[in-house]
Amino acid sequence: MKKVVMKFGGTSVGTGENIRQVASIVTQYSKEYKITVVVSALAGVTNKLLEIACQAKKGDEKLVKDFTNELLQKHKEAVESAIVSKPLQKKVNQRIEEIIAELGKILTGICYVGELTPKSKDYVVSFGERLSAPIVWGAIQNNNLETQCFTGKEAGIVTDSNFGEADPLMDFTVHLVRERLEPLLEKGVIPVVTGFIAANQDGIVTTVGRGGSDYTATILGVALEVDEVWIWTDVDGIMTTDPKLVTTAKLLPQLSYQEAAEMAIFGAKAMHPRALGPVSKETIPVRIRNTFHPENVGTLITKEPVADAKQVVKAVAMIKNVAMLNVNGAAMVGAPGSYTKVFEILGRNNINIMMISAAASEANISMIIKRDMVSRAISNIEIALSGLGGLVSEVTVEEDVAVVAVIGAYMKGNLGLASKVFAIVAKKGINIHMIAQGSSELNISFVVKEKDGIEVIKAIHEEFSLDKA
Repeated sequence: MKKVVMKFGGTSVGTGENIRQVASIVTQYSKEYKITVVVSALAGVTNKLLEIACQAKKGDEKLVKDFTNELLQKHKEAVESAIVSKPLQKKVNQRIEEIIAELGKILTGICYVGELTPKSKDYVVSFGERLSAPIVWGAIQNNNLETQCFTGKEAGIVTDSNFGEADPLMDFTVHLVRERLEPLLEKGVIPVVTGFIAANQDGIVTTVGRGGSDYTATILGVALEVDEVWIWTDVDGIMTTDPKLVTTAKLLPQLSYQEAAEMAIFGAKAMHPRALGPVSKETIPVRIRNTFHPENVGTLITKEPVADAKQVVKAVAMIKNVAMLNVNGAAMVGAPGSYTKVFEILGRNNINIMMISAAASEANISMIIKRDMVSRAISNIEIALSGLGGLVSEVTVEEDVAVVAVIGAYMKGNLGLASKVFAIVAKKGINIHMIAQGSSELNISFVVKEKDGIEVIKAIHEEFSLDKA
């Protein structure tokens, strides 16, 4: 039998009814596949855990008690809808009560200490998946399938200690996951594993970043040498653009790892940007499928793009809520390491640079960062100005911008493509503020005013006939 990892996202396990649908899908495919299931937290729970963790450090114990009661009720309602068997309901509810009691103790401790460290924050947000996994386990068990529940830590996923964005230590992980899960798969048992959660080498809980259940699925896929990883979500697959912006957007049946990674970075719903790293090295295919339309085959992501593809541009995407930070200084010209000093200031303050464009004169560098990071970026660069030896003379920002990305594996070496893209924008009378293109040539990114972004997306989508993809 072939092996597959199936990951179900927050909307897929958003309600008890949805969890029953998940169990139905697993049951259907268990006849032809050895399945490992990865689950996210119930929709919205991780955000609420983050909020309560931040509020707990202010010492409000009543707020903690109200929250845990509400969380308990939410999950018990999901249990009642997802699981028919009363004995199974009782068993799962008992486990949920134990987990929430533990969460209450942790949050009360934060109230007393008045401090939320990255380590304790990871521990708090891990409870979302720890609560959803037993419900999915119970729903699958309800269908008379053998199954066993694990946290990512218990399954054997080992990471570094970069709390909040931990990276897997694959050699350790592969050994432990195979040791713990493969014997179960051989016996026909279905492991249900919490997404997002892992542990460092000291056994302390870590998380692999928001939306990291996709990442968990591909890590397990590599460790177990599966035939495919299936990401079940609430969309049919990856689209030519956001269908909320362009109603004629079409499903893309196949993409390369590189194309899918570019699209994930630019916000294409259905995939975590870091998730493709492990599988791309081992060339394990990933398929994006819709939990609520399981008859659709979705989007297949493989090493190479479709061999006979004639579509040079595959998709167009847009990132909003960004700002363009401009750093100017005549003293930067010919000064080795001047850009590095700017980047180090931003890096030390956990400000991620999404896109860079530098003038050949070396007197100016423009960067795209998240809009909510602007104040922190400007203040830290200005504070450090004296330490930069007068390299930087001015820092300006444009906040009302959006990034547009034109993506496609066959764009590489296609003469005149960039000029065609920019001509489409110029025809609309829209000014481009910044341009960047990587050496891979499968992504041309540029910055326009946010108010013009949707018009640009629609025009490019139409000109390249992406509605006929």
